[in-house]
Amino acid sequence: MPLSPEEPQIHESAQGPRVTPATGRPATTPRPVPGPRTAATPRPGRPVPGPAPVRPAPAAQRSHTPGGRSPSPRQENRSAPQIQLIPAPAGGALDAADEAVDVLLDAGRAPGDVLVLTTGEQHPWAAHELTFGEAAYWAQHDARDDVFCADAAVAERAAARPVVVVAVNGGADDTVNRALSFAKSRAGALLIVCGDPKRVNSVLGAAV
Repeated sequence: MPLSPEEPQIHESAQGPRVTPATGRPATTPRPVPGPRTAATPRPGRPVPGPAPVRPAPAAQRSHTPGGRSPSPRQENRSAPQIQLIPAPAGGALDAADEAVDVLLDAGRAPGDVLVLTTGEQHPWAAHELTFGEAAYWAQHDARDDVFCADAAVAERAAARPVVVVAVNGGADDTVNRALSFAKSRAGALLIVCGDPKRVNSVLGAAV
């Protein structure tokens, strides 16, 4: 059965964060290079002061949810993740993915719970961190202190995380197909896909 868009909100419940589709977004202007992504720093896409930013110490894990309630226990050991679709054009998929991550963090998800994959243009965070070298980049992945962003072409090196967010922001059909299939295998509790519903449903719709 194909994925069906719902009310544009993101919920946190006993079954894990529930992300429902938002409206499509137009293409955006080129992004400035962002700094490290943690729960206490701005979302990717905002400028970093200074020519050579220094990575901050890992931010403390958030423990609040809207309304002051403690996060509910989540069913992380599910055989198949919950799949949520956020409709977005290719030019707006990265923004939609960033906003989904922001809401997840605000709802109590730890940054280290989240893996973000891109099928087209590389995420600005990943492009920035790779300037320090691949060893330092993958060391951040292994530390699991932060949201980690990776290009679908190298995503197979990434380990499983409770939440995987995919920005279908371009790429050939076979690239998108591999990225979505891989993301589903790596998502422990929740898979969020931001992109064209027709393109996404052709890969994941029959499995939902």
